[in-house]
Amino acid sequence: MPQSRNKNRNTRDTDQSPRKLYSYPKYWAECFGTAPFLPMSREEMDELGWDSCDIIIVTADAYVDHPSFGMAVIGRLLEAQGFRVGIISQPEWNSADAFKQLGKPNLFFGVTAGNMDSLINRYTADLRMRSDDAYTPNGESGKRPDRSVIVYSQRCREAYYETPIVIGGIEASLRRIAQYDYWSDAVRRSVLIDANANILLFGNAERALLEVAHHLASGMPIEELNYLRGTAIIRDQLPGGWTEIDSTRIDWPSKVDQIPSPYDYHDKAAKKSAASNAADPQSSKQEDQSTQPIRIIPLPLQRKEKFDAKTSYIRLPSFNKVTKDPVLYAHASRVLHQESNPYNAKVLVQKHGTQDVWVNPPPIPLETDEMDWVFDLPYQRRPHPSYGDAKIPAYDMIKTSVNIMRGCFGGCTFCSITEHEGRIIQSRSEESILREIEKIRDQVPGFTGTISDLGGPTANMYKLNCKSPAIQKSCKRLSCVYPSICKHLNTDHSPTTQLYRKARAIPGVKRVAIASGLRYDLALKDPEYIEELVTHHVGGYLKIAPEHSEDKTLSKMMKPGISTYDEFKRLFDKFSKKAGKEQYLIPYFIAAHPGSDDEDMLNLSMWLKRHNFKPDQVQTFYPSPMALATAMYYSERNPLEKVRYKSDKVKVIKDIEQRRLQKAFLRYHDEKNWPMLRQALHEMGRSDLIGDTDKHLIPKLSRNSHEKRNRRRS
Repeated sequence: MPQSRNKNRNTRDTDQSPRKLYSYPKYWAECFGTAPFLPMSREEMDELGWDSCDIIIVTADAYVDHPSFGMAVIGRLLEAQGFRVGIISQPEWNSADAFKQLGKPNLFFGVTAGNMDSLINRYTADLRMRSDDAYTPNGESGKRPDRSVIVYSQRCREAYYETPIVIGGIEASLRRIAQYDYWSDAVRRSVLIDANANILLFGNAERALLEVAHHLASGMPIEELNYLRGTAIIRDQLPGGWTEIDSTRIDWPSKVDQIPSPYDYHDKAAKKSAASNAADPQSSKQEDQSTQPIRIIPLPLQRKEKFDAKTSYIRLPSFNKVTKDPVLYAHASRVLHQESNPYNAKVLVQKHGTQDVWVNPPPIPLETDEMDWVFDLPYQRRPHPSYGDAKIPAYDMIKTSVNIMRGCFGGCTFCSITEHEGRIIQSRSEESILREIEKIRDQVPGFTGTISDLGGPTANMYKLNCKSPAIQKSCKRLSCVYPSICKHLNTDHSPTTQLYRKARAIPGVKRVAIASGLRYDLALKDPEYIEELVTHHVGGYLKIAPEHSEDKTLSKMMKPGISTYDEFKRLFDKFSKKAGKEQYLIPYFIAAHPGSDDEDMLNLSMWLKRHNFKPDQVQTFYPSPMALATAMYYSERNPLEKVRYKSDKVKVIKDIEQRRLQKAFLRYHDEKNWPMLRQALHEMGRSDLIGDTDKHLIPKLSRNSHEKRNRRRS
């Protein structure tokens, strides 16, 4: 064990300089060495000489031993600590039998839905079932249950009732508190409660996972792991000695600070006990049994009160309240996102019936040497041999790509990357990235010389962070680039430019493509990077995402104005011409985003026509769990601003036909959409846009038109 059991059992995990991932003493089972692939059957365990697994990972994805697949990263990470790790991949979930195939794990089950939320994986934004699953052999659909984390956890509990269950991955991470669920059109409880799991790991979970594994290996009960960063637990009773910041309502009396608070507890003995407990971690077990009242400070007054930030938490509106009051849901979402900086975030607590979901602060980001260590683990970079010749589409897409960083400080409200990976960029070293390219060249079957992507959540945030560590640790800004690029943000792209040059100089590498999303407003700060990108890493087309043309909608997305796109296009065209290449930008747009009305979509449609864009693939807003835009969608309020009952409502399109109409505006050129668009334009009083010249959006209905003939046939 890295530290004494008593200290770890009782200390609140507030350390902002945690121990390195690779510094833990290894578990005794390290003597079994490294497995070629983590075993998926008893026969493989026998070949490795194992009588049991210490940890079993249950995943809804096919097992691919590649650092882009979560189960592989977690499995190899735990293996490197000396643990024997087995994989149960896409088990039959109608009984517990498949969950017994590797026997009972000595320490815990780790349950994940895989690289995607299971419902987003299975259903489109129109709530239609997808016909394939990219994370399954041969793309076969129906191999995972809806709400996989809940179903798998329940089956694990049936299989071995007393075995601890640790849930994680993006599905668990984005459902750690009460969250609006688009598929049931309702607010659901924290997945931790519905899954009947012992602990939830959110975000990049390496730090918390190693703490959990080593503590359980030392014999510590999982119930004592209360204060680990990046975890959520269920509490029947809150600890004594903590200060509660009450944020359960939004309209507090304006001069409440002039009135003695009935919640302000002044008992000197209680204060003395709280101070003693904070100083002596040995007393925390007694704290859990304490009946001392908690001091409650209403959120509007908390800045005027003196309290220990390390022993204070924010109480969110309860599950019952946010279910009945969408405005309080928006408020809770705003508070959660404001408490996302790991260096200043407070504990969040939300009542679910008689229990509290206790969400500890996010994990401290990994340092570069730790990122390198994780990505240098002995991945086979191939699917498990049991799949034979079956194709796994997601693997085929990423098998020659390299992840160079984690996190995103863009803060786009419709995206869940920030909620899961955080806003602080975690970058690998140049040497580690170049080593991985060489491994791809040497290990991946059929490598043709092309690296399909060198990026991450965003292509051009590599090694970009706040210039001031002190400011970064105190900042609560939701985006470093909206409404404008922060003056404290380092925007020097030269490390990325240098990386590109070295990557394409590796023997055997013919081309390095950049397929990750480009934050073009950020790229404008470094034209040399744009020239490098356009000259060497664009294969004729570059996909970027303005998302919309209208400021009213863009402000709800936290995206820059369309003039920024125009400026980037000017440089893109300039450098393409200089390189002697004919290249094009392929812009992506979203229909039916909160804040976007039909007038905005019409204006966007006219913008597309003026620029001669005829998008084939368009996206309808998808309310993913915990995203700020999802809070807008459900509540019709804007959590980017202080939420009030009297706040202006956000325009939200929920009717399925209206959502389809907005999507039709993006595909104005498709004659299948013309009848719907004609009717909408008439109703909007814009019949002047129906005609047969360039100034018109769609043509008139002619007697001999192909469209009319198709109508008659139907």
